[in-house]
Amino acid sequence: MAKPFRVLTLNNIAAVGLKRFPADGYQVGSEVADPDAILVRSQDMHALKIASAVKAIGRAGAGTNNIPVARMSERGVPVFNAPGANANAVKELVIAGLLLAARNLVPAIRFVEGLRGDDKTIDKLVEDGKKHFAGHELPHRTLGILGLGKIGSLVADTAIRLGMNVLGYDPEITVDAAWSLPSQVRKAHSVDEVLKASDFVTLHVPLLPATRHLINTDRLKLMKAGAALLNFSRDGVVDSEAVVAALAAKRLRWYVCDFPAASLQGRTGVIALPHLGASTREAEDNCAVMVVDQVRDYLENGNVANAVNFPDVVMGRESPYRVGIANANVPNMLGQISTAMAAAGLNIHNMLNKSRGEMAYTLVDVDSPVPDGVIESLQSIQGVLVVRYLPVPTGVSA
Repeated sequence: MAKPFRVLTLNNIAAVGLKRFPADGYQVGSEVADPDAILVRSQDMHALKIASAVKAIGRAGAGTNNIPVARMSERGVPVFNAPGANANAVKELVIAGLLLAARNLVPAIRFVEGLRGDDKTIDKLVEDGKKHFAGHELPHRTLGILGLGKIGSLVADTAIRLGMNVLGYDPEITVDAAWSLPSQVRKAHSVDEVLKASDFVTLHVPLLPATRHLINTDRLKLMKAGAALLNFSRDGVVDSEAVVAALAAKRLRWYVCDFPAASLQGRTGVIALPHLGASTREAEDNCAVMVVDQVRDYLENGNVANAVNFPDVVMGRESPYRVGIANANVPNMLGQISTAMAAAGLNIHNMLNKSRGEMAYTLVDVDSPVPDGVIESLQSIQGVLVVRYLPVPTGVSA
């Protein structure tokens, strides 16, 4: 009987996802030693000693900045995430943020909380004070969206239904995202174009070196006076100090974000929420299910889908004998792999190879069992990071 896979959970992962690991083939828990895979939500793994046995890491969410992705790439370990699984939850919070800003709801709520007296006194205070909280409606206002992935697309669709004009920009938009984008979205040609034309700007980009402080002092100066900026992507995408200055100068009227910070506390015009973007039961369940399925498919079949550091390589089983190879993206790798297998008398039934940046990944199905010597030969090829033999267990159909 095959040895069960061992999966370490670093945070509470929704039970509906963990139940998708078969009990007879997996040992899952927060105390698992020498794990084959790690599941994580928000825990910072950068200082964590990651066991050499780890073959995959799954993030039950979209962002992976809490995971040492570069270090895992050097080891040939894919890091999976769950893009889009929490998209509806974030979209709803963005729309709530739009309404909070447009209708001045937060100061209005605070005003009411501070009222004292009998009903007659409160009625008079309300009538005298409500004029200070007059807002405006969303139809015909322009919403600028930076980042048109799943969340950006859902926000665009909802904003259009609310009567808003939507201007979007995403230089890295995928074909699938482009297809799902509402046709009414006007395409901008730059970040600056979006900032200049929008009454509200919402950010939906990952935190990368290229996007850190994407919104800074110079770009805030481009925005319409009295505009609102919404950040439900990542804290570092916005320069908080620059936002404070823009609020003080009345360039910005509102900064609505999901990332409290000392520099923002008590600032007029700041609405900061406590990381609520994916904090719904539905989102947590969706993320857990998605990432568990991906990690399981990789452990059992070598398939890769939604890894942030590997290409997508998914190949249906046509033989019970499969080898998965992660390697540096260098010339003649496929030739060396084929040569090693041919030298051992193995017939390649099917092969799929893809690359992504400096990483390449290959799945090979062969028609007969693969001897240990072949695995060792493949592992010795310069540039090969990981070789995994993935035969279907006896009695299980390929």
